Amino acid sequence: MTMLAPSLQGFFTTYAVSQRALSPNTVAAYRDTWRLFIKHLCGANRVAASEISLEMITPQSVNEFLGQLETGRGNSPATRNARLSAIRAVVARAIPDNPGAADNLGRVLAIPARRTAKATVTFLTPEEADALLGAPDTTTWTGRRDRALLALAAQTGLRASEITSLTIGDAHLGRPAHVNCIGKGRKHRMTPLTANTVKVMTAYLAERRRRPGQALFPGPSGGPLSRDALERRIAIHLASAASIQPSLSGKHATMHTLRHTAAMRLLEAGTDPAVIALWLGHESIATTSIYLHADMAAKQSAIDKTRPATVQPGRYRPQTDVLAWLDTL
Repeated sequence: MTMLAPSLQGFFTTYAVSQRALSPNTVAAYRDTWRLFIKHLCGANRVAASEISLEMITPQSVNEFLGQLETGRGNSPATRNARLSAIRAVVARAIPDNPGAADNLGRVLAIPARRTAKATVTFLTPEEADALLGAPDTTTWTGRRDRALLALAAQTGLRASEITSLTIGDAHLGRPAHVNCIGKGRKHRMTPLTANTVKVMTAYLAERRRRPGQALFPGPSGGPLSRDALERRIAIHLASAASIQPSLSGKHATMHTLRHTAAMRLLEAGTDPAVIALWLGHESIATTSIYLHADMAAKQSAIDKTRPATVQPGRYRPQTDVLAWLDTL
């Protein structure tokens, strides 16, 4: 019987960090998946976590675990697929060192991902974005921080993880004004700031530098806000903004909604999709195509250029004989 623990330890301590250099977010996601999977295996086999072997990782046990995520925890197909990817990553790394379990583990790698429907892009209209940015109470420090955070997020389209990792030194308000970040895939980006964002950030940073810590948007202790804290703050301000902008009532908005909002503003301004992909830090321009599908203005412009059904095809040619033209009157 081949124990799981050495393979799991080798993946997280050597392979994931030293060889693959996976991001902290990816490592944390893989770790959480294996915590859940090990608890499932313990219950199914009635053994302690230290007694779980690679032989217990079968297509049946993995499928039962994935099914439990969907039915018991209410996880979406996308989350199910992410959990499956985390299991595959460790299993694939364990096969070369455990040839006796290769056949069983190979069948685990063959488990297909669940097909998912493409979600509709949710973004804020200019009126909705203005209402949300005006919702924080700027008579308090927390409100002024949130106002600056929302303004930066809605204009730059930074991811939640990128926002929380920003430090005071990452905001450059001179010419050209921009913010530095290390994004997904460890890609370095410099995102320009508009005059309005610079105005908000200048006032905010003057106050922020007098407080402890280096996080650009700190929590009570001076450390960076967590992602959960970001989403809670948005939910609070969204509820306040809904009283001013009724279209926000019942609208689900997150940090990613602000990212979509920034992308849609660029697209509506006529920015090339390739530039938007670079702006957002997309690995491929194909990812940016979701905004083209969501842009109703572009679709309306396209249909306006089509030929009405009552118009005969072909180029218009004026009458050469003025008398023939008069006969048509």
